[in-house]
Amino acid sequence: MKNGTAIQFSETERHERLRILLTGVDRIPNALPLSVEDTLNVIGIHLDCKHAERLPELAVIAVFMVAKTRLGERVLNLTAHNAADEQTGAVGDIQITVLGEDKVVTSYEMKNKAVQRGDIDRALQKIVAQGKHVQNYIFISTEPVADDVREYGRSKYDETGGVEIAILDCVGFIRHFLHLFHRLRKDFLDQYQVLVLREADSAVSQAFKEAFLALRRAAESAD
Repeated sequence: MKNGTAIQFSETERHERLRILLTGVDRIPNALPLSVEDTLNVIGIHLDCKHAERLPELAVIAVFMVAKTRLGERVLNLTAHNAADEQTGAVGDIQITVLGEDKVVTSYEMKNKAVQRGDIDRALQKIVAQGKHVQNYIFISTEPVADDVREYGRSKYDETGGVEIAILDCVGFIRHFLHLFHRLRKDFLDQYQVLVLREADSAVSQAFKEAFLALRRAAESAD
C-alpha cells in the first residue's frame, strides 16, 4: 500500500505472485501431511478474514468433493457467489445429490452471521415453492447458535413431514469431517486450495488467495 492506496498489479504480476507462493507449498514429496488440528488452524485463520464470505462455502464444497465416493453423494454445479436462489432455482448455497441422481437431498446455506428463526422459515418456503425433495437443510454459521433457534429448527421436522433443519459451526463441521476421514486431510487442503485459486477475484480477492498460500507454506515449513 502506498500513500493509503492499495497497489494495483497486472494480471501477469498477479499470476507470478501466486506462482512464487505455490513453489513453497507441498514441496517435499512424501512428506508427512499436516495434522488435522494444524490443517484446521490454516483453514480457521483463512476463514476468519474479513469480507471473505465465499470462503466457508468453498471449504464445505471441498469436503464433499474429496469424500464423494465414500459418501455416495456429489455437489451440484456451484452457482455464482452473488446469484440469488430465486434466480438460479437453487435451494441453499450448496446442493448435494446422491451419485447417479439429480434430486437434491441435502442443502447447505452459509451464514457469516447468527442464524435466526426467519432464516429457517425462508428456507422452508424455498423448499415448498420450488418443489424440492430436500431431506436435510443445514445452515453452516460462523457465529454461535442460540438454543431457542436450534430448538425451533428441530421442531420443524414433524411439521414438514421429514425435513430436518440443522445449524452447525463451520470449523466444527470441518473438524468432524477431517477426523472421520483422517486419510483425506491432505486431499481436503489440496481441493480447498484449487477452489480458492480458481475463483474469480470478484469472489475471492488476490489478497485472500495469497494469504492462504502463505498460511499453508508457513504451516508446512514449521513441520
